[in-house]
Amino acid sequence: MTDQPTGWGALFSGRNGTRALVLAGGVVLQAINVYVATTILPSVVADIGGLDYYAWSTTLFIVASILGSALASRLLQASGPKAAYGIAAGVFGLGTLISAIAPDMPTLLIGRFVQGFGGGFLFALSYTMIRIVFEESLWPRAIGLVSAMWGIATLIGPAIGGVFAELGVWRAAFWSMLPITVLFALLAVAVLPTKNDTTRKTSRLPVIQLALLALSVLAVSMGSVRPDPRWNVVGMAMALLLLTALVLVERRTGHRLLPRGSLNLTAPLGLLFVTMSLLAITVTSSEIFAPLFLQVLHDQSPLVAGYLAVSMSAGWTIGSVSSSGARGRNIDRAIVLAPALCLTGMVLLAALVPGRSQGDWLSLAVICAAFVVVGLGVGIGWPHLLTRVLQVAPADEQELASGAITVVQLFATALGAAVAGTVTNLAGLIEPGGVAGTSSAAFWLFAVFAVAPALGLFSAMRCARLRSATP
Repeated sequence: MTDQPTGWGALFSGRNGTRALVLAGGVVLQAINVYVATTILPSVVADIGGLDYYAWSTTLFIVASILGSALASRLLQASGPKAAYGIAAGVFGLGTLISAIAPDMPTLLIGRFVQGFGGGFLFALSYTMIRIVFEESLWPRAIGLVSAMWGIATLIGPAIGGVFAELGVWRAAFWSMLPITVLFALLAVAVLPTKNDTTRKTSRLPVIQLALLALSVLAVSMGSVRPDPRWNVVGMAMALLLLTALVLVERRTGHRLLPRGSLNLTAPLGLLFVTMSLLAITVTSSEIFAPLFLQVLHDQSPLVAGYLAVSMSAGWTIGSVSSSGARGRNIDRAIVLAPALCLTGMVLLAALVPGRSQGDWLSLAVICAAFVVVGLGVGIGWPHLLTRVLQVAPADEQELASGAITVVQLFATALGAAVAGTVTNLAGLIEPGGVAGTSSAAFWLFAVFAVAPALGLFSAMRCARLRSATP
């Protein structure tokens, strides 16, 4: 890997530039939707009800994204890049339409599930195409660019959601996503090739593992909707049993969901995926309830609360862009620094968010800074963790590793959202509810999930010692 270009100029020049634009655009489309939905969700439940299913909007969206991401390589093989992106955008648009016309929470959840399925296609296709269309020397830059697109979404998503929520027309936020989806589909069809000759024949779909993965997340979510602790314990126990079954099936079957070494915590891939998962769980647990906490406890409007909440993703973008050019030992330092910063931010949020305030600028500035620190930590380490996954994966399972990146990230995100719902409900978000219940929920959410980056610090220290050797 000598004499290969590594700078941003090489990524954005010639055909690389148009390819990068489409790959980034697919992530932007899903990310904007995530922040639109997060920002308007308090207004949605105020209109059509369903507070006890608050976390399910995110959980089902991401469970569906896992399924879509697992099918992305097969869609790419069967249809080619141009048609694959067109189909993904079409499914995403259908889910957006269902969400826009939903008369109640169950219908909205169906729409979010369909949205997530299309979004999973888009998300996984971006990572798969990075390995296919760019030189290995550009992988960290390309992954950094894709990660940075969440920052673009933080500028657009909360604005769309917040403005329409304040006007009392939250449905218009979903309607406004439809023309964006159409424009992206037209761009992808215009610039992507019809065929992709580099994609190898894929193995059979690991249906059993995918089912167990989805059911484990849903088990936690089903337990989380009831304030009775016994239901929560049952949900967590069921999830643990399902995950145990998944590990057993994955180790014995010839049709794997993850590349070899992914379930071995002493192997490079296993440690990398664990660190990624812990960082993703940290971000999800913090972002999903942040708009609600800021509106109830700190008297913020939907628009302001949305922007304050997604400042975490702004930090992620800053970290990804600034860290993607690191080389040598600086990569190791970035991987270790990631969970350390996340842990610092979570401790600050546990101390600051539960307190009642009138929304004075000093309190909000410190809370915003804590969100940024969490996101900055993830962003600094993310490009290098993902690049190392692609580097250490077995040579005959490169495409499987590309898809596994998305599956692992989305599973960790879905599990984090489900557990966050459990923690907040147990802490009093529903009963007794109100300011007191929300304050208790905020403290316990950030305090409990501070454990994730604390554990991530240990796995990151071992990841930092990894080199590009196969497990």
